[in-house]
Amino acid sequence: MPVVYAYGASDCETDHSVVPDEAKGAREAVNLLISLGRTRIGHVSGPDTFAATRRRARAAGEVLHSHGLEFAGGRPLLGDWTEHWGRAGTEALLEAVPDLDALFCGSDAIARGALDMLARHGRAVPSDVAVVGYDNWESLAAGSEPALTTVDMNLREVGRVAAEGLARLISGEELHGVVRLDSALVIRRST
Repeated sequence: MPVVYAYGASDCETDHSVVPDEAKGAREAVNLLISLGRTRIGHVSGPDTFAATRRRARAAGEVLHSHGLEFAGGRPLLGDWTEHWGRAGTEALLEAVPDLDALFCGSDAIARGALDMLARHGRAVPSDVAVVGYDNWESLAAGSEPALTTVDMNLREVGRVAAEGLARLISGEELHGVVRLDSALVIRRST
């Protein structure tokens, strides 16, 4: 039976997978924050058990390192993919790094919680702390206050290319390996 893995890549080299380039999205997010002159950049993300969490954190860390920086607080803070964790992780980061000036969040839900906690601490976004999320969940990102800059994984295109690949497999064509599709940074008022 023909199978195409969409969003999550198969570990088997003979399978065909279509995924967003999550590392590229993370690199673009952190490069944006650095281009804005931010140097104390924290990272609050999801559970370490998710490959997406590890890919995004690794790429973000590489960009920071290439600019002679490190994560504010010394490491990414990992928890759940929830607004609640976004608030808790941001509060912990603010306690450890009171002069935090940027935050890269592993999801829009986490970023939405981060925005809440920054406001609670009297930190203005983006003038005091610039914030970038990940996913471009329109209802969360555009509905946040301020509207959230975020990485769009282009999931419609992932689905389209995966469906096209499945049709090609059904017709007898051989497809193997992983296709990575570009993500796009959607700039809104949080940066």
